[in-house]
Amino acid sequence: MICNFKHVKKGNIMKKNDLIIGLLAIVALIILTSKGTFAAEKIPLGEEGDMRPLGAALAIGLAGIGSGLGMGSAGSAGIGALVEKPEIFGKIFLFIVLIEAVAIYGLLVAILLIF
Repeated sequence: MICNFKHVKKGNIMKKNDLIIGLLAIVALIILTSKGTFAAEKIPLGEEGDMRPLGAALAIGLAGIGSGLGMGSAGSAGIGALVEKPEIFGKIFLFIVLIEAVAIYGLLVAILLIF
């Protein structure tokens, strides 16, 4: 067996099949968006067959969704911890900033794809 799914419990939202399908979808999107990127001759922006805008949209969209999901879970846990121990505000703030950096990296990748 290539993958070990012992950490996936029965009560979890994401099941084994969902994880595999998600990984295959990500690989398919990478292959589809790399059509114009690895070509010997770059297709001009806006021409037919140019996949860079789609790649940029995926970079921003997926980074934003991932950052939002992480921000929701880490933010709620951070607020709960902050109520019990107010002196850990700096650590919680650092975690929130690091999660937000993922969205900024997605924006940078999109800018690099377009230009």
